[in-house]
Amino acid sequence: MESIKSCRSCASSKLTQILDLGVTPLADALVKPENLDKPEGTYPLSVVYCEQCTLIQIRETVPPDVLFCQDYPYYSSFSEALLKHSAANVAEIIARRKLGPQHLVVEIASNDGYLLKNYHAAGIPVLGIDPASGPAQRAMDIGVDTLVDFFTPALAQSLADEGKQADVIHANNVLAHVADTNGIVSALATLVKDDGEIVIEVPYVKDLIEHVEFDTIYHEHLCYFSGIALDKLFRRHGLYLNDVRRLSIHGGSLRLFLGKQEAVQDSVKELLAQERAVGMDTSTYYEDFAQRVDQLKHDLLALLQKLKSEGKSIAAYGAAAKGATMINYVGVGAELVDFVVDRNSYKQGLHMPGQLLPIFAPEKLLESMPDYLLILAWNFADEIRAQQSQYAERGGKFIVPVPKPAIL
Repeated sequence: MESIKSCRSCASSKLTQILDLGVTPLADALVKPENLDKPEGTYPLSVVYCEQCTLIQIRETVPPDVLFCQDYPYYSSFSEALLKHSAANVAEIIARRKLGPQHLVVEIASNDGYLLKNYHAAGIPVLGIDPASGPAQRAMDIGVDTLVDFFTPALAQSLADEGKQADVIHANNVLAHVADTNGIVSALATLVKDDGEIVIEVPYVKDLIEHVEFDTIYHEHLCYFSGIALDKLFRRHGLYLNDVRRLSIHGGSLRLFLGKQEAVQDSVKELLAQERAVGMDTSTYYEDFAQRVDQLKHDLLALLQKLKSEGKSIAAYGAAAKGATMINYVGVGAELVDFVVDRNSYKQGLHMPGQLLPIFAPEKLLESMPDYLLILAWNFADEIRAQQSQYAERGGKFIVPVPKPAIL
């Protein structure tokens, strides 16, 4: 592990710490039953603000081959909401850009083909790039051509030299995962055609801060982006942020549309103006974040302890990375929560990192009928509540921890 001395984007050494989450295990390093008695790898997790370019980032860099391995457990297709979100995105781009068999669409961090399969079904050539062999194989099994590799400037140049520049590149929730922030943006600029478009989605740091979404902070997420920081980053590499949309997915995200030609729309100008108006280009905006995170921790612990003192049983939903950050920082162990459920069959039978809570299929809820269900994957709370309507009909109640703990 390395600890940065300068900004991942602009290389400034003027970094101001805004949050310290202590020493934690890797959020996606789920524990196999045979390893329960073995020590887990743990790493510091602290967040800093760059006074020069305004980028929020973590200090620590865990090697990518440790983070994204063959056992990487995240499979996008287990979320119906994400599948619908992606299909709608693709349909709009196909129509707007009039894409057909003569075009090429590339996705960086293509996972199990959840997005590219929509282009493939429409007869449009695709190429996925993802280092996690498990999800990549799932993508290939459904006909989505996939390179099992990290996306680097060298790979982008190699593909361009082979005549595989893209008309459209998708990069959803990956920009924050790459330690070489400038490298990945440079690679995107190399791989996209001169008249092509890059479509990026990132969690929006404004929503993270204002809604106390601290659990979206973990070692895979190296950066937390504002429009101001992104605009500076892209322009450094000859790319222009021409359009932007705010999305509700993942607790609040931005969809960014980039090109090699500058054609900045009002949506971008308005976003940047709004960010400056609330002070997101100053460290003052972030200075009380740690205090609000600590308050959420206190309130959630108090709620769970009160329910347990009343003899209530509690389970949790969502063996996601954000869930690992939540339970480890707050201290939600087996004395408070009996087990976790998740639809992802690759996670079932494993244990959450740190607190070692066992993970079961969602059917476990109706078998055990805990009084309360703590929704760790709160970004999909509506989807989860709809899935678990029978649990609710039998008297089960839901707890959402963010932006403040509440019983639904």
